[in-house]
Amino acid sequence: MNALQLPQEARRLLLQGDVRQFMGSVATAASSGENVCVLCSGDPGFFGLARLASLHVSPSLLRIHPAPSSVSLAFARAGANWDDAEVVSAHGRPGGAAEAARAIERSTKVAVLCGPDSPPQLLGRLALEHGVRDRRIWVGSALGEQAESVWTGNLEALAAGCFDPASVVISIADHARQTKPGQATLRWGRPESEFEHIRGMVTKAEVRAIAISKLDLPVSGVMWDVGAGSGSVSVECASLSAGLSVHAIERDPHQLKVLRSNTANTRVTVCDGEAPGVFESLEDPDRVFVGGGGIGVLDAALARLRPAGLVVAVYAAPDRALAGAERLGAMVQVSINRAVPFGRDTALRFQAENPVFVCWGPSANAVSGK
Repeated sequence: MNALQLPQEARRLLLQGDVRQFMGSVATAASSGENVCVLCSGDPGFFGLARLASLHVSPSLLRIHPAPSSVSLAFARAGANWDDAEVVSAHGRPGGAAEAARAIERSTKVAVLCGPDSPPQLLGRLALEHGVRDRRIWVGSALGEQAESVWTGNLEALAAGCFDPASVVISIADHARQTKPGQATLRWGRPESEFEHIRGMVTKAEVRAIAISKLDLPVSGVMWDVGAGSGSVSVECASLSAGLSVHAIERDPHQLKVLRSNTANTRVTVCDGEAPGVFESLEDPDRVFVGGGGIGVLDAALARLRPAGLVVAVYAAPDRALAGAERLGAMVQVSINRAVPFGRDTALRFQAENPVFVCWGPSANAVSGK
């Protein structure tokens, strides 16, 4: 902006103090016929003054001339596209640093606009406290200026460093950088062999695929996996919805050991406790998968379900399944016959798995008063 040539007779005002009051002065000057130019770096329509200007100045008088935003410059320095990135401003917002750390936790690609109350190193410390590890970090300072600097490293180095508060932090998950163009990233109904389990106590792949489809996972929110067992449902739901906070609830100490092993390096939070008592310590859910517990557990989950939420419950016993269907309104029986080798040659035969009942809702068919 120092390089901009202004007419000698131009009146100059420094933007400082109350920004709203300043824009009110700009609006008054513009409406009186003065030619007013407000100079700011980057793209004013991207977390800039354009929003505030549009509230004070008539659209017929407003002309916006954007330059590259700090975020676009930061991703350019990182050599990455940003059409699939989550962008968060932590500057001047109560709890902004904590929200930015949660964004780094839930999303594979994030840009954070930092500030005096949310410097880059604070984001690093908060993200580490959330258990995040596999991220490549870039910190861009004074982007587009002569004093520009770009630092790169990991979260541990970010947390231990000292950076210009007016910087942009780019966070990209390691596995996101390894994904090849066109490679599928949505995958569920994985084989049971991909999960540790005790004596086959894991939701069968085909049943899991159907159950997750009935959950209709949102892009963000809270999910409970009640009676999580091996955690196969939790792991797949967390991988499918980056903004979903998944809580895997299990009481059995042997299953907990397996559960923690399967959920290591995922965004799943393991909850050691017995349902429904453990529900008191959790946020109200948007989605619930009930893989264990009686009808009382289902009732307790329904009582806490947020508006427009969904519950999927899986049962092996017909009496529990019927009670679940009364409460939820929909049910299917899933019978699986898997082809297995037969005899000494290459012949195959079908081996039946125990039938499972999948209930979901609530729907209009649910019986009230339960």
